[in-house]
Amino acid sequence: MHKALLLTVILLLSYGFWLSDAFKGIAAGVSIFLFGMLSLEQGFKAFTGGALERILQRTTDTSWKSFGFGFLSATLMQSSGLVSVITVSFLSAGLLDLAAGIGIIFGSNLGTTTGAWLIAGLGLKVNIAAYAMPLLVFGVLCIFQRSKKLKGTGYVLSGLGFLLLGIHYMKDSFEHFENTINLANYAMPGVKGLLIYTAIGIIATIIMQSSHATMLLTITAVSVHQITYDNALALVIGANIGTTVTAIIASLGANIQGKRLAGSHLLINLLTGIFVLFFVKDFVAIIDKLSIYLGIAATDKAMKLATFHSLFNLSGIILFFPFIRQQVMLLEKMFIEKRPNIFQPKYLGASAMDFPETVVESVRLESIHLYENAIYIILRTFGLYKYDLQTNVLSMPLIERSNHNSIEYDIDASYEKRIKGIYSAIIAFISQVGFTGQMTQSSKLSWLREANKHLVEAIKDTKHLQKNWSRSRTSSNQATINEYNKIAYQIALHIQQIENFRHEIENNELPLLSLDTLKAAIRNDDVQMNYAIETLIREQKITPQTGSSLINDSAYMHNIKKNLLKAAETLFLHGTDGNARIERQLALNDAEINDIVQTVDTK
Repeated sequence: MHKALLLTVILLLSYGFWLSDAFKGIAAGVSIFLFGMLSLEQGFKAFTGGALERILQRTTDTSWKSFGFGFLSATLMQSSGLVSVITVSFLSAGLLDLAAGIGIIFGSNLGTTTGAWLIAGLGLKVNIAAYAMPLLVFGVLCIFQRSKKLKGTGYVLSGLGFLLLGIHYMKDSFEHFENTINLANYAMPGVKGLLIYTAIGIIATIIMQSSHATMLLTITAVSVHQITYDNALALVIGANIGTTVTAIIASLGANIQGKRLAGSHLLINLLTGIFVLFFVKDFVAIIDKLSIYLGIAATDKAMKLATFHSLFNLSGIILFFPFIRQQVMLLEKMFIEKRPNIFQPKYLGASAMDFPETVVESVRLESIHLYENAIYIILRTFGLYKYDLQTNVLSMPLIERSNHNSIEYDIDASYEKRIKGIYSAIIAFISQVGFTGQMTQSSKLSWLREANKHLVEAIKDTKHLQKNWSRSRTSSNQATINEYNKIAYQIALHIQQIENFRHEIENNELPLLSLDTLKAAIRNDDVQMNYAIETLIREQKITPQTGSSLINDSAYMHNIKKNLLKAAETLFLHGTDGNARIERQLALNDAEINDIVQTVDTK
């Protein structure tokens, strides 16, 4: 289908080139303009490493702040498509909620109308090609520099230069186009014209993947009387509906939240388009009155189109912005999230690869998914479930009953089912990342990779421990049974403490420092366990052979707890602000923890 469409477009363009030299200029202008849009997007992406995440977190906690972010970003980037891609990516990674995403879409819809004002107000009235040349020269100069920021600046400058050059070519070519063919002869008045030209606007925007390009063609064509004003209005409506396709395409590789946002974008623009089509005569009358107030000449159809473009999107905001919460509820009913497959990756979608922040957050969420599966395996090894970790449930009698009643759990089969696929997907996903030069994100990914390794090591140690723990159930020596029950209890208690820490972390002013208590407890439990085993051997309550097995299994317990805590430290304490850095400096190292434990033991 895609290849057939491409072939059709190539054939139509070839026919147009044969038909008219002016058509070549128009097509070249559109191509240069679109290339400028791509360069702008490339340039702005160079400035998203960390800064964009912080800006989003600070400016999207209310609907109006989200609206403001969408408006400013679309105004600066001159691409509602790029804003849509950013929003879908961040929403899929859990860095935004759906209400904030919808607010951004409303803002970007209005922000993108500033491009039409620039084209109509300056692009058609000033020799902008003269300004394009210096921008291209300085832009290319910056692109060849090594600095990532300078390269980004170069792409932005080049993008602006190509945008201006594309506008110049289209304007100049349209002025000569009527010597070959006058498109105004194909004008369609009335409802029929509205519907057909709206459809043409939708199709043109889908093909070019840019409502800006459609708007530019429309404004330049109407300025030289190649199309009628009424038909131009319909093209603008179509461009606004067609621009939603960018978000829809971006959502194909996103999770359910990304698909809901794309659905919202389509719903808002489509319903706004239908509303404006019904009341288009009233909108024309309002524009005529506004033109008088703004000092726009009655014959300046280009400026009137820009006004209509803004009024179109403003009406959508007035109609639907107050009902964002209702839209969220409707979209959640329309796009029902399927029950997630706990054995498959949940967060590593293609849309997460667009920005460093979304890559890191997606890997972190997937690593937490792996953590959940890992603790499930560890608990099931000892006949427990996660609900057994409740404070009023977990106890030594529970461990004793589980040890007595449970059958041996197949860790190997569970690892293949619950761990291997997700772990492999995380490693493969990280290996595809192309921003190794961005130290903050690269460091985070390295920490996350290590956290996943710790989880896998914890499962392997559990496998080693399982052999003797299972054998202890048939032992006739109660002291041996008691010690293995203690091992299971300490591991379950440690997981319970990590879970409590995880859920209380939001109210903890210095969460990293609170982990020192758990670190000290791991070391102290190891010392106490070895001391108890040595006492049992000395008192001849267990044989030296059993004692050596217990010491080895106590070491496995120590490693399991240590690996789980290291993974939790990375997964649940992922901030990079100043407080987190201060906490890392204040946190105790292993040597200091050992000194504290030894001091306590000697008292």
